[in-house]
Parts: sequence; C-alpha cells; structure tokens
Amino acid sequence: MASLRIARLLEDRDYDLKLTLVAGERGLQKVITSPRIQKPGLALTGFTEHLHPQRVQVFGNTEISFLRTLPEPRQREVLSTLFAGDLACVVVTKNLELPTALVDECEHAGLSLMKTPLLSSTFIQQVQAFLEEALTETSSLHGVLMDVFGVGILLLGKSGIGKSEIALDLVMRGHRLVADDIVDVTRRKNAVHGAGNPVIKHHMEIRGLGIINIKDLFGVAAVRETKAIEMVIELHDWDPHQEYDRLGVEDQMFNIVGVDIPLSVVPVRPGRNMTTIIEVAARNHLLKLQGHHSAREFAERLNRAIAEGAMRRTLGEEVE
Repeated sequence: MASLRIARLLEDRDYDLKLTLVAGERGLQKVITSPRIQKPGLALTGFTEHLHPQRVQVFGNTEISFLRTLPEPRQREVLSTLFAGDLACVVVTKNLELPTALVDECEHAGLSLMKTPLLSSTFIQQVQAFLEEALTETSSLHGVLMDVFGVGILLLGKSGIGKSEIALDLVMRGHRLVADDIVDVTRRKNAVHGAGNPVIKHHMEIRGLGIINIKDLFGVAAVRETKAIEMVIELHDWDPHQEYDRLGVEDQMFNIVGVDIPLSVVPVRPGRNMTTIIEVAARNHLLKLQGHHSAREFAERLNRAIAEGAMRRTLGEEVE
C-alpha cells in the first residue's frame, strides 16, 4: 500500500496548500495511507465510532467554534479522547485562532498541528488532489511506449532487439511516440498510464545515428506526453525450438503495478515486418474491444464444423 510522510504536506508547491506547522513536530514522520480526509465534528461530541485512523483531520469554523463552547478542562478531555486514535495530523483552516488546549494536546499526543489560510472546502479539494497523486503507485520500465491507432502499446524486449527502430518506423507512418528507453508508469484506479522520463522525453536512441529528437524532427503531432497502456508486446529473438502461439485463443497478461494488461509475445527475425505486425495487433485489440475475438470465433466455427462432420459420418454409417 502506498503511503507518504506528513512532512510531504509542508513541502507541497504544486497544490498551493499553504500549510505551516504550529505544533507536534514529532508527528511529521507519521504516514498517510488514504487520500480521504475527515472533519471530526461529530467525534468531538464523543461519538468516535466512525473516526478513521491515518486520515487528515480538518478543523474548520464548526469544529473550532464547538470547542470554544466548552470549558478548557472539557476541551482537553475531548481532544485527548479524539487523539487517542491513530490519526494522521490536524489542519485548521481559514487561519482561525487556535485554542490553547488544541495546541497543547497535539503536542502531547505527538500529532502534527498545521494551519492554512484556505477555506475548508478549498483546502479539502486541493489536499485530496495532492494525496491522490502522491499515493498513486508508480514504477519505471525499460521499453518503448507508442500510441498506435489510439492504442497505447508498450514494446518490451532485450537491449538491441530493435524496439527503437520499430518505434521510429511507426512514427514515420504517422503514429505517436510517448516514451523511449525509460517509461514511467503510474497506476490510476484500474488503468496504467505511461509517460516519458523528463530528462529524455521526446528523444530516441537509434544505433548508428545517436540521439534524435522526435518532436523537432517530425513536429508536435508525432509525440504525446502520456498514454494509457492497453497492450504489451514482448519481442523475442526467433527460436526455432520454441513453440509460439499460432491461434491466439488464450489471452496472456502482463502485470504492471498491480494491473493485468494483455500481452503478446512476438518473435523477431529477418524478413518479418514488425511495424505491420504491431499495427495489426492494435487493430485486432480495437476489434476485441468491440466484442469480436477473431481467434475464438474461428476456433468455434472449426469445432462446430468438426462436430457436424462427425455427425454426418455417423448418420451415413447408420443408413448403410
């Protein structure tokens, strides 16, 4: 399960959370595992059954106003009970004035207390977006990612097998490069998205030519920043002693950051037009998405013809 330290909230520059630490520095090493936040208004009244651990607790005007209706000893008692749960941290919005009891109890519980000038609704929206991105599972793969007829195809294979040359040929035919050599992958719900590493984005290494910039050579339409990976094609050196799938009835899968993606293993040898094979693979994938599985339909017709032939032979023998 992905997680991040509370301290990362203070380091944010992209989502403009505007957080400052008030107390509970020890709590900065705690972790958050859920992108969801919680407003503990009901829990402050003593009903803590639905208080979720490891979530950011947002104190807005309602929570702070309720605390101020209580005498300070009761405030400390309520907060002590609330903070006994394994909470992630506390954030007070609108730069509201902090009750002394809240600061003291956060410090005592080792719970980070932060404040922001943002409204509660704005802060909740922005911190959830920050957490969803930060808690997303990511990884990097060695391969090439192409957009072929709108299908994100990840080419895998050992170094030197010709992935980049195939990708260059696909670009020449009007398809789009997403990443070459290193593909950064991110899981978003049940899909995996790939993108080029920022350092080598839009570049490609062609042996004998060196590094080329696809965007400069072919224009902005020849590249794209990110693409969902819908197929994996693994390139192998042709081995005459190995059995390759000749029907395609059974679907193979390749797991990337916990998501299974259709896999095809394609042997490479001189004379095979790999670019055409990959284009056909993309078309066939689109056909499957529309409910047509050519290999299975062929196998079903073949089995039916065999069964009908056997039946006719049986009936013929009975007539004779």
